[in-house]
Amino acid sequence: MQRWSQHPERPDGRKGSARLVQHALSENERNKILEIANSPEYCDLSPRRIVPALADMGIYLASESTFYRVLRANNCISHRQRWKAPTKREKPALVAKQPNQVWSWDISFLRSTVRVRFYYLYLFMDIFSRKIVGWEVLEREDSAAAASILRSACMLEGVSREQLTLHADNGAAMKGSTMLATMHWLGIVPSFSRPRTSNDNCYSESLFRTLKYSVQYPDTPFKNLDEARSWVTEFVHWYNHENLHSGINYVTPNERHQGKDAVKLAARHSVYEMAFRQNPKRWRRGVRSWEYQNVVFLNPTNETTWSEKKLRHLS
Repeated sequence: MQRWSQHPERPDGRKGSARLVQHALSENERNKILEIANSPEYCDLSPRRIVPALADMGIYLASESTFYRVLRANNCISHRQRWKAPTKREKPALVAKQPNQVWSWDISFLRSTVRVRFYYLYLFMDIFSRKIVGWEVLEREDSAAAASILRSACMLEGVSREQLTLHADNGAAMKGSTMLATMHWLGIVPSFSRPRTSNDNCYSESLFRTLKYSVQYPDTPFKNLDEARSWVTEFVHWYNHENLHSGINYVTPNERHQGKDAVKLAARHSVYEMAFRQNPKRWRRGVRSWEYQNVVFLNPTNETTWSEKKLRHLS
């Protein structure tokens, strides 16, 4: 290090490996591997199939690992099958600036007294207000049933055509022909999560976590379908009208859905300002912000996060 720093013009004097690999492949052998692996007869086969096939013909060039190494070094191993090459799915990014603009839905299991039997809970929610806009408990998972619940929810909420985007995962009920046809008929834009990426449907997953970890959730399985529906009815009423949701600054989903949360948050801010004026020394970090959240993102990126900050600054 001292010699390098004092004389940077000198060449690198470090000695490399003096070991000569006697069994290394020659250039002709590498070219032969590439020629055979890319030939019309073997271009669609993996090295694990090429090597045994050559051995049956009395030919041995190299092992499977050497085939892979040579092909990888020449960018010939990325995709050698007939089926469609894997493609990178784009991250779904949705923005909601008002109620009934972006909904999210999913299906969860509710335990029954029969060990291998479950009840299926369908839940549709508005990601802007977090309100549950539609639900049902059924004995099976069905695309037609989901479409019926969606139609009823759109009718109750007064959703018009080309107004709503509905996000879901890649389940059979979500991508069923009846569900997709109903969405097309209602003018709803479909949105789907990436395969095996549960975080893309984070609002519905969080809602199910709140449901199953609430103190009201029964410790024993549901005896029948009516009991399950009765409990979910009570939970939905509590969640929409009594639950102070942490994701929307501790107002109820129904208040935010009806546009009443801005007045409530402004009143809270006034209370905190009054307490601050009475004893400012207790507030070392200033008054807590009860800011109105005017935009909600599904899977925010760096660009959407910056846009959110800009919108809040302008508001």
